[in-house]
Amino acid sequence: MSQKKYGPEHYTKKGKLKTKYYEEELARLQAELVKLQYWIKDQGLKVCVLFEGRDAAGKGGVITRITQRLNPRIARVEALGTPTEREKTQWYFQRYTPYLPAAGEIVLFDRSWYNRAGVERVMGFCTDEEYREFLRSCPEFERMLVRSGIMLIKYWFSVSDEEQERRFEARIVDPRKRWKLSPMDLESRGKWMEYSRAKDDMFRYTDIKQAPWYVVNADVKKHARLNCISHLLSMIPYQDLTPEAIELPPRQDDIGYIRPPFSDQTFVPEIY
Repeated sequence: MSQKKYGPEHYTKKGKLKTKYYEEELARLQAELVKLQYWIKDQGLKVCVLFEGRDAAGKGGVITRITQRLNPRIARVEALGTPTEREKTQWYFQRYTPYLPAAGEIVLFDRSWYNRAGVERVMGFCTDEEYREFLRSCPEFERMLVRSGIMLIKYWFSVSDEEQERRFEARIVDPRKRWKLSPMDLESRGKWMEYSRAKDDMFRYTDIKQAPWYVVNADVKKHARLNCISHLLSMIPYQDLTPEAIELPPRQDDIGYIRPPFSDQTFVPEIY
C-alpha cells in the first residue's frame, strides 16, 4: 500500500479526504489528463480502458471525471446495451470490435465483453459451453489486441456489501438516481456470493501478464476517483504538448451588416 499523499489534517474524522483537497487534486489530475490527451493524439496511440465491478461501485462517476475536460472526438465512452437478436448469433467479441480505438483515440468501456463472465454467467444468460469458451478465448483475444498496438487497461471496482446496500438505498430515495437501479440490479442482490465466485474465476483465467486486472477500492467514491485517475496517468508515459497561449485576432468590422430585429426571433424565456 503506497503512502497517502496528504497528511491527517487533510482528512475528516471518518477518514475521508476533505472536499477542498479533493477538488484541488481532481482539478490537477484533470489538467494532466488533458496533457495525456494531446500526447495520445500526437503519437497516434490506441488506448482502451475497461471498467468493471459490482453494481453501484462508482464506475460511472470515475468515467465522468476522466472525460469531463477531454475532447469527445479523442476520448469517448462506450456503454453497450442488450445485444440484438442478430448480435446474439455473432462471434461473441464481434459486437465489441467496432468500438475499439483507432490511432489517436482513448475509449472507455463502461462494462465490456466481461459481461459474459459476470452477469451472463450468474443470471444464466449464456450456456455453460459459451461461458467456458469465453474463458478460453478472452485471454487470446486480449493478447491479440495488445499485439496489434492497443494499450489495454482493465479496472475492477471493489465495493463492500454494506456500502453497496447504502448506495442502493440512496438510489431508491433520490429520484435523480433511480434510473441507475435496474431490475437486474435488484435481482442481483440475492446473488452476492455467486457474483463473488464468478469474479474470482474470471480473474483466475483473465488476469494475464499482457493485460492484468487492477483493483480499485471503491468504498469511498472520491478516493476511488482520484486513485484510479492517478493510476491511469501512470500507465501511459507522456509529455506535455499543451499548445502555447494564442492571441485572438481582431474581429471583423460590421461594416454594412444590419442585424435582423429581435422581434423576428424566438428566444428562450429568461426565467432566471
